[in-house]
Amino acid sequence: MGEVLSANYKDLIVWQRAMQLSQKSYEVTREFPADEKFGLVSQIRRASVSVVSNIAEGQGRMTKGEFRQFLGHARGSLFELETQVLLAEQLGFVVRAKDVNAICEMVEEVKKMLNGLIKSLA
Repeated sequence: MGEVLSANYKDLIVWQRAMQLSQKSYEVTREFPADEKFGLVSQIRRASVSVVSNIAEGQGRMTKGEFRQFLGHARGSLFELETQVLLAEQLGFVVRAKDVNAICEMVEEVKKMLNGLIKSLA
């Protein structure tokens, strides 16, 4: 398991998928109403960046326990992101339903990958 701790975080597939999720989140929120710039746009973007950042920071820590803790933070931010996107959809901020579906599918994929990585570090 030392490989996970010594590997470059950019090589982690979960980090790569989380980067794609963050990028998609930015793309979708560009179309939100201007008055949401400091509301849900900011929240969604911050949560998506938090997911990928916590994966990277955790991988850079010295122990499996610390890595696991940061993966837990990433998982929490993932749930936060999903909730915010669903709220934005209910409020009518998302222009295309396929965008919500794409983000939710990406969230599920990253969630499964995080859960597997967390288990492997136990």
